[in-house]
Amino acid sequence: MRLYTSILAMLLLFGIGCSEKKKMEKKHHLFVGTYTDGESEGIYKLTFNASTGELSNKKLVAELVNPSFLKISEDKTNLYAVHEVADFDSLGGGVSAFLVKDSILEFQNSMGTGGKHPCHVSLSDNGFLAASNYSGGNFSVFKLNDDGSLPENSQVIDHKVLDTSKTSHAHMAHFFGDNLFVADLGLDAVKRYQLNGDTFNPATQSSLNMPEGAGPRHFTFGKNGILYVINELNSTITVFEKKENGDYEEIQTVETLASDFEGKSYCADIHLSADGKFLYGSNRGENTIVVFSVDENSGLLNVVGRTSVHGDWPRNFSLDPSGKFLLVANQRSHNITVYSRDEEQGTLQFLNEFKMPSPVCLEFLN
Repeated sequence: MRLYTSILAMLLLFGIGCSEKKKMEKKHHLFVGTYTDGESEGIYKLTFNASTGELSNKKLVAELVNPSFLKISEDKTNLYAVHEVADFDSLGGGVSAFLVKDSILEFQNSMGTGGKHPCHVSLSDNGFLAASNYSGGNFSVFKLNDDGSLPENSQVIDHKVLDTSKTSHAHMAHFFGDNLFVADLGLDAVKRYQLNGDTFNPATQSSLNMPEGAGPRHFTFGKNGILYVINELNSTITVFEKKENGDYEEIQTVETLASDFEGKSYCADIHLSADGKFLYGSNRGENTIVVFSVDENSGLLNVVGRTSVHGDWPRNFSLDPSGKFLLVANQRSHNITVYSRDEEQGTLQFLNEFKMPSPVCLEFLN
């Protein structure tokens, strides 16, 4: 009888332990944008375990052609995806809006972006959406409907007319307050626009110019409006300081590649940690994530190190909602790699990989 009671007690304790472990596990929904010229069929949803760093439960949630960039609204009710194609309509590519209900996507509508191969989409905090058309050399701005769907009309701003000696490639448009910043890889510049009513017009300082052949691709904002621009073609990050009059001035340029690296490499994505202490960038070719510490006063960068992506051609990457993990979408090796992140040192430690056809964008719902 004592033996039976002891065994029963052990089983109860084991069951309680497993139950508590399940309660402690935090899981997030991760949406993955892809290129569909291979095995991929559109947008996928994965489950990310923020306790173990594991990905699971791959599910196709929207059949689209080349949904290469995704963006979820701040209130988590809408998801937007570009169609990076040239034949969505007579003018080029498109963008689609979805309602997010219990992590399931419900299609709302699609609209043309007014240019070929849209490669990025962003949202403002006052109801605007911007889509950047890489081959079109322009970008479109939509004033979203109350339910988050896309209106029929948009403002299309053409960069081709700004410099006829270069080929414009609008790569990223991002809102910052009432300002809209647009990285144009072909013009070697970040263009600035200011909201006036419901339209955007060139700002007083209309252009932040980069060196010839830099190729600004993506950017992010730090404390006090510090602007970090990652340049695809010359593998650098340029740091701009916001002056008292609102203009931006370059204060630093740093290399993203190791000094002994030989071969071709092209930068892709850039992100700051939530506390602003560390900046991360992806190198396609060297196939690394480079890590910089950020001076809390000046915003200047100091290289911490770099980590192999355990794959080929890292595009977009993302920090999970806890900030304890970093995930990388490796387009050519068809995998997503997961790293634990040292929050004090900023360094990364490889944990595992998850097979995924042609992943290019990672967007957490939570």
